[in-house]
Amino acid sequence: MTIAVYSRGIDQLQLEDVRTFFRELDAYGLRYTVFRPFFEEIKAAMGLSADTRVFEQTADLSADVECIVSLGGDGTLLDTVALIMDKPIAIMGINFGRLGFLSSIGRDNLRLAIKSLALRTYVTEQRTLVHLDADVPLFGDKPFGLNEFAIHKRDTASMLKIHTYINGEFLNVYWADGLVVATPTGSTGYSLSCGGPIVFPDSGNFVITPVAPHHLNMRSLVVNDEDIISFEIESRSDDIICALDSRKEIVTKNVSLAVKKESFTISLVRLSENNFLQTLQTKLIWGLDRRN
Repeated sequence: MTIAVYSRGIDQLQLEDVRTFFRELDAYGLRYTVFRPFFEEIKAAMGLSADTRVFEQTADLSADVECIVSLGGDGTLLDTVALIMDKPIAIMGINFGRLGFLSSIGRDNLRLAIKSLALRTYVTEQRTLVHLDADVPLFGDKPFGLNEFAIHKRDTASMLKIHTYINGEFLNVYWADGLVVATPTGSTGYSLSCGGPIVFPDSGNFVITPVAPHHLNMRSLVVNDEDIISFEIESRSDDIICALDSRKEIVTKNVSLAVKKESFTISLVRLSENNFLQTLQTKLIWGLDRRN
């Protein structure tokens, strides 16, 4: 098995954990290729050989790479999704960040995580993506996101009027600072912070959630992920912001936008004893109220 290793970077307090990570890879005889900027940052501290295999872009990930390990938080894992695109490479997220809904494997489970890779005892979950279509080029060859697509007003601009349609049929005009279309995976992200519901990863839905809506009766709406959701924007400003996960582009308000389910999925790795319910209980501290 060949493992790809991706990270945005680490701080000094995490060096020992990263050293343990590479030591365990070597102990199990796993081959690896490292994201070049990360390799340049850590090669001296980790004692990595100068001829260590490295990669920089999607095309560098050859067919022998079965899994990519994301060392960081959820933002790092979202970068990893954009990096591998539609390649059949599973993603393991090891949480070096804060909350870690997606990067759900803690640093205290580093050794167990590498052992599960070496013995192939891990479990993979297929996660759907959201795909963006627009009448202008947006997001290059990566018009997809794991968590959500979002429309935002710029800076201190007035609220937007977002005319929204489902399969061509009028749904609503959202008077709001923005609108989020989240996948089930993204339901625990931006949409949740805006009051949206938590949706189980295999539910086959999109969640439409307004951001700071002007009308109190504007609530989140759960729709089938086979639907096509399209938008027309009114704004006093000339430009708006479109975002896919952590990536954003500024476009004119006259742009036509539509989102649908992406044609491919991604595989998230979890340790066999972990599942979504346990993640909710751990990250949201459910069932741990001391009054019970």
